[in-house]
Amino acid sequence: MKVSQAAAPDHVLLGDIGATNARLALLSDGVLGPVASFTVADFARFADAVDAFLSHRRRDFPPTNALFAAAGPIDSNRCALTNCPWTIEPRELCAAFGFEHVHLVNDFEATALSLSHLADSDLYPLGGGQAVSGAPMAVLGPGTGLGVACLIPGSPTPVVVAGEGGHATMSATTGREDAIINYLRQRFGHVSAERVVSGSGLENLYGAVVALDGVHAPKRNAAEITAAAIEGGCPTAKAALDLFCEMLGTIAGNVALTFGARGGVYIAGGIAPRIIDYLARSQFRARFEEKGRFKSYLEAIPSKVIVHPVATFLGLRSIARYDRSATC
Repeated sequence: MKVSQAAAPDHVLLGDIGATNARLALLSDGVLGPVASFTVADFARFADAVDAFLSHRRRDFPPTNALFAAAGPIDSNRCALTNCPWTIEPRELCAAFGFEHVHLVNDFEATALSLSHLADSDLYPLGGGQAVSGAPMAVLGPGTGLGVACLIPGSPTPVVVAGEGGHATMSATTGREDAIINYLRQRFGHVSAERVVSGSGLENLYGAVVALDGVHAPKRNAAEITAAAIEGGCPTAKAALDLFCEMLGTIAGNVALTFGARGGVYIAGGIAPRIIDYLARSQFRARFEEKGRFKSYLEAIPSKVIVHPVATFLGLRSIARYDRSATC
């Protein structure tokens, strides 16, 4: 989507809305305020979370517009989130809070637009060569789901290609992965990349390893699997997290080839920064490059983890400078 430049509103409510956490902040005269995080499961509706945020702030900084990055496909400026029951409906929000405009974008569109605003200290390198100036830059990120987007730099404004790449079919590159995916196919029918590279995906990998290896291991959630793998006390958890890192590398390499992302591939989301040392020691980068005749092509592409805590809001702030308003 290409955008045209316009003046920014004085006060805008910004939001990064995922299936686990909803983060909200006020943009006042171009200055981003503190980011507040809300647990999605604590609120029946998205509007309830907005009300909780604004109830302490609306008197001092009443926002007239709102801009939300949502983890799901945007259809006619409306979003039913993929991995939670919330629906973001602009007309409902305008009626409830008096907004003049509410605009929705895909969360990874906003993340992609943050890339040009990140400093070296906001990025953790995972290998590769030097980025080609002006070349496409890809971003993907495992969290509750798996987002994918591509930034095509340009003047005066960049273009972002945002889709639902996390739901593309996952392919295997080893016999072990053949067995893992076949096992998961019996459960889900279609095994997307998100079914293995996300929070729930890590749990799926762990369950598959338990079943295929015939081992006895306690039921664990993604955080517990990660902790057990890093601590080194559970071979099953380590096997699952190793698979996670390897498959993430395969997907990242596929994304790099698909977009011709010689400007770099960036890993966002909530999981990668938490396992960054493990990821750096894993087979992630080797799998990223293992693309047969295009190995040398991929060796030249840098891959980095975004460690900025609110990178999506940098993208949202840049979007707020453009004329992308939607009437309620």
